[in-house]
Amino acid sequence: MSAPAPSSPVVVDAEPLPRQDEVLTDEALAFVAELHRRFTPRRAGLLARRAERRAEIARTSTLDFLPETAAIRADDSWKVAPSPAALNDRRVEITGPTDRKMTINALNSGAKIWLADFEDASAPTWENVVTGQLNLIDAYTRAIDFTDPNSGKSYALKAEDELATVVMRPRGWHLNERHLLVDGEQVPGAFVDFGLYFFHNAQRLLDLGKGPYFYLPKTESHLEARLWNDVFVFAQDYVGVPQGTVRATVLIETITAAYEMEEILYELRDHASGLNAGRWDYLFSIVKNFRDGGPRFVLPDRNAVTMTAPFMRAYTELLVRTCHKRGAHAIGGMAAFIPSRRDEAVNKVAFEKVKADKDREAGDGFDGSWVAHPDLVPIALASFDAVLGDRPNQKDRLREDVDVKAADLIAVDSLHAKPTYPGLVNAVQVGIRYIEAWLRGLGAVAIFNLMEDAATAEISRSQIWQWINADVEFENGEKATPELARRIAAEELENIRAEIGADAFAAGHWQQAHDLLLEVALDADYADFLTLPAYEQLKG
Repeated sequence: MSAPAPSSPVVVDAEPLPRQDEVLTDEALAFVAELHRRFTPRRAGLLARRAERRAEIARTSTLDFLPETAAIRADDSWKVAPSPAALNDRRVEITGPTDRKMTINALNSGAKIWLADFEDASAPTWENVVTGQLNLIDAYTRAIDFTDPNSGKSYALKAEDELATVVMRPRGWHLNERHLLVDGEQVPGAFVDFGLYFFHNAQRLLDLGKGPYFYLPKTESHLEARLWNDVFVFAQDYVGVPQGTVRATVLIETITAAYEMEEILYELRDHASGLNAGRWDYLFSIVKNFRDGGPRFVLPDRNAVTMTAPFMRAYTELLVRTCHKRGAHAIGGMAAFIPSRRDEAVNKVAFEKVKADKDREAGDGFDGSWVAHPDLVPIALASFDAVLGDRPNQKDRLREDVDVKAADLIAVDSLHAKPTYPGLVNAVQVGIRYIEAWLRGLGAVAIFNLMEDAATAEISRSQIWQWINADVEFENGEKATPELARRIAAEELENIRAEIGADAFAAGHWQQAHDLLLEVALDADYADFLTLPAYEQLKG
């Protein structure tokens, strides 16, 4: 049913949810409407600019640092705003959606930061959008607990000084929220997530000695960062908190943003906290932008593209140098392993890999890093403790030895690994299994002992698309073709049916997920984001 909010230009086009009136107040909706009216036209222009830039990459098969912003890069005098105390030590950050159990466990995890995710780890059902906001409000007012209906185990918050600091991630610019309409238009999901959270919690967080802190996803240019900065300036004035209260960490998870890191920090300098190296979306962005660039841009299996690959190392080292030059935090990538409760041998090997990865990041100068599971917090903590000791960060390590050229960031062919047949099978398996869970409203899913989210599904379907369109031949002599992808997908459906049983299979969205994966992996017209057609099929 549609119920217009009284005294508000906003229409909430959804069935009522318990306690929604605590989030969807007239005042909060009026704020969201103001964000929409002021800034959505600029957002539309920036999305159009993305398409123009992609067309230019298709024409040239290259990227370079921007000549028009050379003066910003050359000016050594500017720095980002000093870090607030609550964000000064970020040595371990845990990520996850904002369901009630995760909210408690993440805050209690021992990590310094919790990335409370309304983006890739959350399927944007209206219930997830609204209850995620409620869970954060309840956490800040210490009105949150949870009892698992299956195990009977109860969860409650630790003492305030033991809790992680929240950095909230709204949806990317490309996604709309179909359940919230202003003047008959869908409001961008970014403004819904940011607006409701900021309106309800900005002052409350200040009272707790913290602040409204954000991760900004899928940014593609400094002009998109400029839009966020203008949103922050307006929002702080609107609710009456001091300018500079907001802090934003930008995910450098697109190849175009990698060429504008300094400019992104410059645009957000009064509100910037740092940059983060987001591995899977970064690879997805390379495929998306250089998908017609020929054999030298064909990526091997996703698990073969480690952070030690030359073009990935260029990206991460440039990120550390850029951040520290400007006084910002450099945050490393995700350890996605999910420990097995049954196989300690699997855990031992995986924990050693996680430790090596976090040791490398700490040694390279990162100030912190991500994990997906509480059991990985002590491993990452030990790696950074060994380098940092009692220091909150290593921003004084300027990495002036790093010299990255424009070509280094797109030297995909510097990695000698090739696509493999098992890699194709894995991409199909992960794609189907993740999309099925997403269509059930789950955005973070454990698959084959790894925490998968929308970014890993994107790289999976993108690699299928790229390998087919590049006529890749695998080590077993088979060629990547639509027919081969369909055969593997059909086999995977039968494997899943045998694995979970006919009843559970029938109760799921398996055929729908299979069909959607093949649609976005095989269509000649490459979809910019898997989540756009998937959202059309998401119930709730």
